[in-house]
Amino acid sequence: MGKRLIFCDFRFRRMVILLGILSPILFWFSEAKFLSKQRIIQVGRKTNHLRRHILKSIQSEDGDIVDCIDIYKQPAFDHPVLKNHTIQMKPTYNPTDIVKERSKESAMTVTQIWKRSGSCPKGTIPVRRTQKRHLLKTSTPIEDYGRKKQRYSYPVGKLNESKNLQVQLANHSKAILLTLGYRYTGAKGDIRVYNPFVESDDEYSTSQICLVNGPYYDFESVESGWAVNPSVYGDRQTRLFVYWTADASKTTGCFDLTCPGFVQTSDEIALGAAIYPISVPNGLPYQITIYIFKDPITSNWWMQYGENVNIGYWPAELFKAIRYNAASVEWGGEVYSKNVGREPHTATDMGSGQYPDYVFGSSGVIKRMRIRDNSPTLKFPEWVETFTDEFNCYDVQYIGDYVEDPEFYYGGPGRSDRCP
Repeated sequence: MGKRLIFCDFRFRRMVILLGILSPILFWFSEAKFLSKQRIIQVGRKTNHLRRHILKSIQSEDGDIVDCIDIYKQPAFDHPVLKNHTIQMKPTYNPTDIVKERSKESAMTVTQIWKRSGSCPKGTIPVRRTQKRHLLKTSTPIEDYGRKKQRYSYPVGKLNESKNLQVQLANHSKAILLTLGYRYTGAKGDIRVYNPFVESDDEYSTSQICLVNGPYYDFESVESGWAVNPSVYGDRQTRLFVYWTADASKTTGCFDLTCPGFVQTSDEIALGAAIYPISVPNGLPYQITIYIFKDPITSNWWMQYGENVNIGYWPAELFKAIRYNAASVEWGGEVYSKNVGREPHTATDMGSGQYPDYVFGSSGVIKRMRIRDNSPTLKFPEWVETFTDEFNCYDVQYIGDYVEDPEFYYGGPGRSDRCP
């Protein structure tokens, strides 16, 4: 009898220990199930929000769905400061009337794949549909979807002998040409388009023009270019993008129309849509021309694609500092990865994935770089400086001598013999 009591007591204690071990695990699974239900509800709300305003849908051959949305029902007007905003249908002046120059390079014109399948009627804008499967797959919180994963650490490196410091971003690597010291109201450039390898779904590679104002820990910026960004777009196609933030991407801003802010006016271009065709190293060059400029009357920041398509603008109400002017302009590439600055380094490419190459031009390259300051005309900056976080991984090369127009080469393969 005593042995049986001892045996039962042992089994009881073992069961208590086992339950103590399993309880947190069971609780975690139940919580995870609850969170997944909450996420499904949030995803449903986000993806269904605009569907009641769809007037037409276009199925693109690359898998995208482009919805034609009433221009007055677009996402921008969900922003609290834009509730009573009146759309500015076009800039108060036409930049193409002032800027008569054209690209002298024999680069080919690019278009968007979805346009092969249809077009949006007047009075609407094309909006690339955010699909549920892409949102459910990403680990990003729904409220942060479309926003850069920005985290500043510390200022590093001097630019020439000036007191201006570039800033190292945690998990980010930049290779850029920079100008500062003036009040900039516009910037332009011809950006060669590539399809860089992106190693993980939570990483991205972009090439862009960026105008910035404000302190490094709370800056404001507007930018545009091309990106390969699986966490936002759900694939690894090269896509046209715009981006903005009013607080260093802590709580504001996003890519394209994934959050309220950017006001689109064009019915020709879909932000976030795939670009075609794409350059390959030592092959035919394809490029996009980006021009970001401030309207002198409304203070809205316009984004022009090509030489004559004004896609839309960032309203002045979104900003405090940059609504007056930008303090610096950047041209170049950026890679985001948790494996930036550590070993093993990410294998995500920047530009074409090749180190700067001005002889054959097979790397990332930006040409015909221009800024606008106090005058309405465009000009090359009086002072520029190159900057790279990791020259062994993503390098820079500026060609300013013995050429008719300065050129900027950048990029690299990430992890390699030079970048372990």
